[in-house]
Amino acid sequence: MKQIITIICLVFGVLLQAQQTPAAPQTEQVAIFGATAHIGNGEVIENCTIIFNDGKITAVGADLMAPTIGTMINAQGKHVYPGFIAPSKSLGLVEVDAVRASNDQDELGEMIPNIRSIVAYNAESKVVESMRPNGVLLAQITPKGGRISGTSTIVQFDAWNWEDAAVKWDDGIHLNWPSLFRKGSSWLGEPNAFMPNKNYQEQVDEVLTFIQNAKAYGAGTSQELNLSFAAMQGLFNGSQRLYIHANGEKEIMDAVTSAKKAGIQHMVVVGGYRAHKITDFLKQNNIPVLVSEPHALPQFDDDDYDFPYKLPKLLVDAGLLVGLQNESMSNFQTRNLPFYAGQVAGQGLDKEKALQLLTGNTAKILGIDADYGTLEVGKSATLFISEGDALDMRTNQLTKAFIDGRDISLETHQTELWKRYMGKYDSEGK
Repeated sequence: MKQIITIICLVFGVLLQAQQTPAAPQTEQVAIFGATAHIGNGEVIENCTIIFNDGKITAVGADLMAPTIGTMINAQGKHVYPGFIAPSKSLGLVEVDAVRASNDQDELGEMIPNIRSIVAYNAESKVVESMRPNGVLLAQITPKGGRISGTSTIVQFDAWNWEDAAVKWDDGIHLNWPSLFRKGSSWLGEPNAFMPNKNYQEQVDEVLTFIQNAKAYGAGTSQELNLSFAAMQGLFNGSQRLYIHANGEKEIMDAVTSAKKAGIQHMVVVGGYRAHKITDFLKQNNIPVLVSEPHALPQFDDDDYDFPYKLPKLLVDAGLLVGLQNESMSNFQTRNLPFYAGQVAGQGLDKEKALQLLTGNTAKILGIDADYGTLEVGKSATLFISEGDALDMRTNQLTKAFIDGRDISLETHQTELWKRYMGKYDSEGK
């Protein structure tokens, strides 16, 4: 019993260690000069100067006249990027998977669009903190579980609390569309393989009935408040997006067609493992895709061995608006998002187009491109300076990072441990 109590205390001791203190608001102009700037829209500017004040970029260009006031940062030989964006993640909602008290990423129920992920977001999460040294500075905090999981919110990763963190409140509702196939259950004596889902149409009908009832609720004059139906109204008036988590061709087409018939204006496919089979349909309906991580094994025996690696390029080449996500992987692995884009570049996609999968494209898909995603005048000064190529794990070494113009800390629990033990080994070697 004492051992169990000791383990629990150690776990919660880790959870209670505070994050680095959030940076103060920008108080003076900052100019970064001499860098190679990767704008995030496909453009690269050599010997670039970027100036920002009051959290906003005021100038970007080559060989600009150096300002005479404020902070000057010499970035010659270095690279500047917009902050990377991680969509469809439960970052800050779960700290340690094995500790139930730290896991708040889902709720009981199947149709729960009224569940708002942001109110459970832990701005002092150690996992969230560990994103920043790799340039991941924003994320879409997304609930999991159920058929309709709830509502996501987009946050920045340097905040005192969830109110300070939010940059776009309740941006969309997440729907886990039924699958035509399911994995066999060994406890039922079924083979460990995919088999037809006999309840597919019944499950689809349940979703459609709920959506239709929600639309009728919004059009009616009922005085009785229904929280679930009320939470769906942003889908019908265009203020929210419907994020459809689906992978098969038929499932994607059924979901998009049904949502359009119901009057839902903005949709995004999340996952899209078979989206390359229906690119004409997706283009015709203006549906972007947040593709699963390219560091994965093929799902089916007849897939090419490298299919997950090249899927994002197939969709980009087909003319779709594409972003990258790693929804199916553990939260801590989100820090590797830049290297997923590097993997896609290794499959032949132009390096700057691969960068867009984490910056400009994802910002457009999430509806935050007016402020984030690219290094352009008038947009938020959310950016970082790297010693080298930020999509290569060997050279992604950040020296500075800013969120809304604030000079944020790049220290984490991991960097503190690295300094501690490198000091130990260096002293022993002398």
